[in-house]
Amino acid sequence: MNELVLIIDFGGQYKQLIARRVRECNVYCEIISYTTPLEEIRRRAPKGIILTGGPNSVYDPASPTAPAELFSLGIPVLGICYGSQLMAYKLGGDVKTAPVSEYGHTQVAIDAPDSAIFGGVSLETLTWMSHTDYIAAVPEGFRVTAHTDHCPVAAMENENQKLYAVQFHPEVSHTKEGTKMLRHFVLDVCGCGGDWEMSSFAENTIRELREKIGDNHVILGLSGGVDSSVAAALLSRAIGKQLHCVFVDHGLMRKDEGDEVEAIFGPGGMFDLNFTRVNAQERFFMQLMGESDPESKRKVIGAVFPQVFGDEARKVKGVVRYIAQGTIYPDVVESGDGKTSDVIKSHHNVGGLPIALVRELGFDEKPIEPLRMLFKDEVRKVGLELGIPAELVYRQPFPGPGLGVRIIGEITPAKVKIVQEADFIFRDELHKAGVDADLGQYFAALSNMRSVGVMGDHRTYGLAVVLRAVLTSDFMTAEAAEIPWSVLQRCMNRIINEVPGVNRVLYDITSKPPGTIELE
Repeated sequence: MNELVLIIDFGGQYKQLIARRVRECNVYCEIISYTTPLEEIRRRAPKGIILTGGPNSVYDPASPTAPAELFSLGIPVLGICYGSQLMAYKLGGDVKTAPVSEYGHTQVAIDAPDSAIFGGVSLETLTWMSHTDYIAAVPEGFRVTAHTDHCPVAAMENENQKLYAVQFHPEVSHTKEGTKMLRHFVLDVCGCGGDWEMSSFAENTIRELREKIGDNHVILGLSGGVDSSVAAALLSRAIGKQLHCVFVDHGLMRKDEGDEVEAIFGPGGMFDLNFTRVNAQERFFMQLMGESDPESKRKVIGAVFPQVFGDEARKVKGVVRYIAQGTIYPDVVESGDGKTSDVIKSHHNVGGLPIALVRELGFDEKPIEPLRMLFKDEVRKVGLELGIPAELVYRQPFPGPGLGVRIIGEITPAKVKIVQEADFIFRDELHKAGVDADLGQYFAALSNMRSVGVMGDHRTYGLAVVLRAVLTSDFMTAEAAEIPWSVLQRCMNRIINEVPGVNRVLYDITSKPPGTIELE
């Protein structure tokens, strides 16, 4: 890798967003721990270093830290939030508890428009702040380049040593001109050429997979969704028939999706791999009978899946060494780490099968997750680079428990049929209207609300279908899409007329947060 920017992580929740923004500048970057030895950083010779935010106070002896020598390597450094305070603290500045904390949207006044990172930035610019400490005095050789009403050092720099620091978060979309600032840093200050492409990620990942796996075999639970499909494509390109894909059809797929998955990945399909389809619909429905609590349903599906998958995996015991997953970064964040993060989506099960089963099967305990560092839109770019057809790459995201999280209350085959048909109609109408291309995700769900309706001369008592469409790029946040009223009416008419048991159609306008994208 000719050009590299290292992102040193101090526990910041936005570290992957920083990496994402740097990659959007067509510059390759990697995230490393603050515990990485200085010699390792020297050896890797990065063009630039970015220090992330973090929840701690730099003056607390137990907080993550870095040696002062980091700032005298001759490598440009950008400190963000905690990283900015650490730079000030280590170089002789003063960091204190702020008299007034700043959270959320904050107007920043640029004091040095001639700064290399503020070129073309408005003199008053909207940023995103999240801090209780602040830089009370800058180190010798630094100048203040921005401030707010409550933060005297919203940014500082030592131009001669190419050291820059911002108290706000330029990586989040709420900072209006943040991408511009990061671009200035990696291209202008660090001197990166900006010629790295996602194809480089695919090529490097395929090479790394070959080196790691060697002559061993890998097993992958293939759902047919974007993430597992791209993971399968990468592995197929790297190791071919050494890859064993198991598609567990739990009966909670979208209409005709099981057959579509088999057509793409099965015999005669476009991938060089071993494919097995397991039709386990009855087994899942039996275990879900009587379950109505959302978390209980997730746990049932999450418990039955490894049982079914394990039955297939035992058939290749002694042949397969590694298990692979299509884990992407939002899965990692929302599954939590059990210590500092809340568990938002328990069904993701980051880390693979239950450890007891992994050990029984003799698999390596660390799963292969080639997409773990990427967001959904980046996964799609990789898929296109690998030659996967656009219709598969842009396939609607689908949760691990499938329609299990799109049916409120008990799951039955009849309810699954309703959701499949309503969802098909919704997706079909959005596509025909040409409004689906810009949507992050859209689907139909089934509420457990029954209501009175009138069809013809008869009174009905049917279920309500909920339609949902959101705008999102990273799936960490989302807002409801404004679907044209005429399109929604066509969807409503078709669903009411074509799907038995439904007499009401609703549209969900909840954003994330406070909601999630899925209903359960």
